[in-house]
Amino acid sequence: MANFPWTKPRLFVSFTTMSQPETKLTSPVSLAVDAILVLAFFLFIYSLVSTHVPSNDPQMIRLWGMLCSACMSGVFWLCIQMFRVVLRAQRAAGKK
Repeated sequence: MANFPWTKPRLFVSFTTMSQPETKLTSPVSLAVDAILVLAFFLFIYSLVSTHVPSNDPQMIRLWGMLCSACMSGVFWLCIQMFRVVLRAQRAAGKK
């Protein structure tokens, strides 16, 4: 039989902690740049998708335009973060 912690008769609790990053990965300037980029992207996408909402009600057009833009802006934010991580890793690999 496999020796898994949850198969033991007593409760197994692990108090190991994750290692802390060596340097701080974000700064107030990078957060401000990210916020400006995401806000600009939100407004751009909203101007595109709001014209494609199949409704005549202005409130529904705003609601669905904002919901779609918020979703796409979240994906854009993730792309920015992944780009920064890859760029940082490539620069670190080049220094070694």
